Amino acid sequence: MLRIVLADDAVLPREGLVALLEAFGHRVVASVGEAATLAAAVADHQPDVVITDVRMPPTFTDEGLRAAVALRAERPGLPVLVLSQYVAPAYAAKLLESTDAGGVGYLLKDRVLDIGDFVEGVERVAGGGCVIEPEVVRQLITRRNDPLGRLTPREREVLSLMAEGRSNAAIAKQLTVSEKVIGKHINAIFTKLDLPADSTEDHRRVRAVLAYFHA
Repeated sequence: MLRIVLADDAVLPREGLVALLEAFGHRVVASVGEAATLAAAVADHQPDVVITDVRMPPTFTDEGLRAAVALRAERPGLPVLVLSQYVAPAYAAKLLESTDAGGVGYLLKDRVLDIGDFVEGVERVAGGGCVIEPEVVRQLITRRNDPLGRLTPREREVLSLMAEGRSNAAIAKQLTVSEKVIGKHINAIFTKLDLPADSTEDHRRVRAVLAYFHA
């Protein structure tokens, strides 16, 4: 029997998961609806595994994921399974990089419909294993082989305009944002393409454009 802490803001899916897991002989020791209360529940109950949704209040972006990463940093070896509505390789990569110890999983919520596979995945993560959605694995491999895969769609757009030889001011005008915003995007591009900070701005810009053409 596994002792499980479950976090999902939607009441009906959360209660459905509780019933499902307990039907297979496990015990949900805490069921919470906010990422802010997840850490307290883990501290109080010391579960065998944590299951959390990616999107949680208040912004419904990545609160659940950030809570999972923080928990693994504080408690190395804590098994965590993250559920997501969408294939999001960046989220999965962040979870996988959170620590080398302990089981970890990233599955789509649709996977819950395949009850046997889902419960087996929970048990595997609790046992120290790794369970990652196959489509996420495929996209992670693609991202690793393509350095531009690390960029957001907007960063790719900025880089494509850089490749056309446009200045920051021209890019800002094209995208109807401020030059300060464009500067932040460009710095993010340099960082994600592993371009050394000790090089000149022009040198890094040229290397970024070369990476774009190579890709």
